[in-house]
Amino acid sequence: MQGAFPSQKIKELITGGAIVNANITNVQPASLDLTISEEIYRVDALFLPRVGETVRHAMEKVNPLKFNHDNVFEVGVPYLVRLNEVLALPSDVYAYMNPKSTTGRNDVKVSVIADGISRFDSAGISGYRGELWAFIEPKSFRIRLAPNEALIQIRFFNSDTRIREKDLPLFYESEKILYNSEGKEIPYDKLKISDRDGGLILTVDLDSDMIGWCCQGSRNVLDFSKRNFYNPNDFFEPLKRPSKGMLFLRRGSFYIFYTKQYVRVPAGFTCEMAPVDIRNGEYRSHYAGYIDPGWGWGENGEILGRPLVLEVRPFDDNILLYDNQPVCKLIFERMLEKPEMLYGEKAQSNYFSQQGPVLSKHFKRSNSYDISRESFSAG
Repeated sequence: MQGAFPSQKIKELITGGAIVNANITNVQPASLDLTISEEIYRVDALFLPRVGETVRHAMEKVNPLKFNHDNVFEVGVPYLVRLNEVLALPSDVYAYMNPKSTTGRNDVKVSVIADGISRFDSAGISGYRGELWAFIEPKSFRIRLAPNEALIQIRFFNSDTRIREKDLPLFYESEKILYNSEGKEIPYDKLKISDRDGGLILTVDLDSDMIGWCCQGSRNVLDFSKRNFYNPNDFFEPLKRPSKGMLFLRRGSFYIFYTKQYVRVPAGFTCEMAPVDIRNGEYRSHYAGYIDPGWGWGENGEILGRPLVLEVRPFDDNILLYDNQPVCKLIFERMLEKPEMLYGEKAQSNYFSQQGPVLSKHFKRSNSYDISRESFSAG
């Protein structure tokens, strides 16, 4: 069998010693949460180690200063933290990392580096053995992090099983991937925009009463250990439907939007959103681009999709965004086997019932903040 590893196979990697210092309770349907240690440094710049060079050796180039986790992480300052988990992967297994959804919704940029690998967010060499480190850089407001906080998730593979362009129509029609806000399936032939690379292009919803949130910077501090605690208005400004159906994005601001399409990820598949696609525009559309099996699916396919939150940071000033504009791309891939748990079946699925532009789990929930439709079922 080939594909992305499900939860039960990840647990086997842990119990077999291929992932050291991992907490088995941090296993998700198709990923493992990676946690930060107490070893943190404030650094001058981001870097990649050379082939054969350890991160510990490479960091000497950026003047590492020991950082106490009791202090706050400042905006625009890069920090380097050792992760608790250490890898000793089998010879046919490799891995990639993504920020967790909560990390992205708080505009915290994280990038993982590994010994001897000159790529970010990658242990892409089969059989990798070594430490994992992460750069952490808050972009909009200061944050406080405690040891063992999970900001990143890692996924494991033994083969590339991404859906190819020639297989996409059959996959899409058989698995019924996209729905509209009224719970109606979107036929494949109605998808008018394609890059012919096996991806599905989604668009932004700017035609609801509330379309999202904007943060232009805040001096407030967000403590990641607090849940359902902060008033959104202390960090973000709510965005209402624009009168002319379009919005100017400003460089330096951070936006939360959501997709017009409601997405389903079947149990035997997983999905990734490309964070930057220059065909869409000069902006990052998503930090946390990984979507678990079972998203918008339910136990037996009874849920007809859920929208995806977009974490948008413009690279240029005065970018015009209009309703139904293409904004991101999804790439699906096959699982090695169906996970023993699906998204939403665990208590820690924080965004299982997500509708509209939902902020991170640290913010208070209110009906006035969410845009939702009734729950539609296939039955």
